[in-house]
Amino acid sequence: MDKEFLEKEIIRELKNVYDPEIPVDIYELGLIYEIRIDENLNVYIKMTLTAPGCPVAGSLPEEVKQKVKRVKSINQVVIDLVWEPAWNKDMMSDEAKLQLGFI
Repeated sequence: MDKEFLEKEIIRELKNVYDPEIPVDIYELGLIYEIRIDENLNVYIKMTLTAPGCPVAGSLPEEVKQKVKRVKSINQVVIDLVWEPAWNKDMMSDEAKLQLGFI
């Protein structure tokens, strides 16, 4: 299976996960720091949240994991929730900034 194709499918799924306080998906918000797919089609995702006290800190990583598991051929999914570097609005895509009126 082509890892580039799988990564695009994973991103497509991530664009269906939203931060409850900001009406933009987590991928465009810049909350996904890394997506790695190994030779056994296991997926590692390094992500953060907008703030450590985010009300969905317990549930959002699990939602991400379940969405990524929907991608055909994926085996295991590991979510690594990190706080460094701290998220800020500069990490958002231009699309997200435009949607939120920052540009």
